[in-house]
Order: sequence, then C-alpha cells, then structure tokens
Amino acid sequence: MAARTPSRLTRLALAPALAIGATVGLASAPASAAVWSSCDQWGTTTLNGYTLYNNIWGSGAGSQCVWANSGTNWGVWADHPNTGGIKSYPDAKKVINKPITSLSSLTSSYNVTVPSSGAYNTSYDIWDTDYDYEIMLWVNRTGAVGPLGTSQGTVTLGGHTWTVHKGSNGANEVFSFVRTSNSTSGTVDVLPILKWIKDTKGWFGNETIGDVQFGYEITSSSGGLNFQTNNLTVSSR
Repeated sequence: MAARTPSRLTRLALAPALAIGATVGLASAPASAAVWSSCDQWGTTTLNGYTLYNNIWGSGAGSQCVWANSGTNWGVWADHPNTGGIKSYPDAKKVINKPITSLSSLTSSYNVTVPSSGAYNTSYDIWDTDYDYEIMLWVNRTGAVGPLGTSQGTVTLGGHTWTVHKGSNGANEVFSFVRTSNSTSGTVDVLPILKWIKDTKGWFGNETIGDVQFGYEITSSSGGLNFQTNNLTVSSR
C-alpha cells in the first residue's frame, strides 16, 4: 500500500530540496513547443483558469518536469527511483469555492495517456477549503500502489463503480474512491459522490469545496516515463 499524500500545506515541510536540471525539461517536452514548462520542484503557472504544479513533495524523489500547452492539455516526464513512498503529484487545479448544497452541478472529463510500467495512480484530489477532508477519485492505477484506510465496500456513483476506502493521514480525513477497472478517458459526475459522503454516510457536513485537482500520484518511474493529459475539463455551477 502506498503512503498517502498529506495535505498540500504539509507537503512543503516534508519535501527535500531537489536539484533538477533544466535540460531535462527541454529533452522531455512535447515535439511542439509548449507554452510553459518547468523542472522546478514547486514549478507552477496558471493557464486559462487552471493552476498547474510540478509538485515534487516526497522523499527520495528523482527528476521531474512538467509542460503545458494549456491548463487542459499538459504532461509530465518523471524519473523517480523504484522505491516505496509517493514522490510527487503533478496536477492541474480548478478552484470551486462553493458549499456542497450551493452546487447544482460539478463534473469533469478526462483523457490521458499513461505508461504501462512504474507505480502510480491517475486521480482527482478534491479538498474542502479548510483542508480537513480529502476526496480522491482514482481512475487508473499501475504497480504497487493502494489507497489509505479500510475498505467500505463498493458503490456505483457519478457514472463509475468504485471501491471506497476511509482513513486518516494524521492531518486530515481521506476518502478514496478507486475505480474497479482502469480507465484512460471518461466523465465523472462529482457532485453525487460528495452528496453520498455527506448525506448517505454522514462523514462530513456541508463543506465548502475548494480545489478540484487532477494529476498523477507517482511512486516510481525509473528510467523516465511520460504521463500526458490530452484533455481535462472541470465544470461547476
């Protein structure tokens, strides 16, 4: 089972300083020149309403570079050693900042190209504004990775069937929804999942949803692997 990601506020304290050569980013960027790229540990930019993060936060990490043509079309080259523990979560974030009961819709579509080797998951990471609760939606996974906490059974919500896990990383409660089969494209109706946690299970109240993040939680990618978000949209009203 992979170690779970602590809150984004905690990651800054845990991550070691890394020396990452800018030349790696040039070598691993897409053939057409990206509008932005970074090999910095905390490299970040905002493009058409999405904030992108390189986000190398785990101990023992290797090199990683992120590139973007837009906030919805971006990718990562990562070369992390074949050791345990999450090394990074490169992601794109859309800010919602609405209470659950004020949302009439929250949906997202994804289309990714991911490697067949390594150890990682492709996941949504959804936070309330106080970072008390973390809701993860794993749409695919490869290698020796697994969610935090204990199994709560299987549920079909938001257009997918998930195995649900509930636990804590010491900083916040974590609810992980792991898709029962891998998917590289699809649409997730997120709001029914949030309402199921709130109304059916009573695990939290009318939380204000802050960030909807989507990215790759990478444990190992030895030799260098490419992760590409061909398209991502997050919509709310």
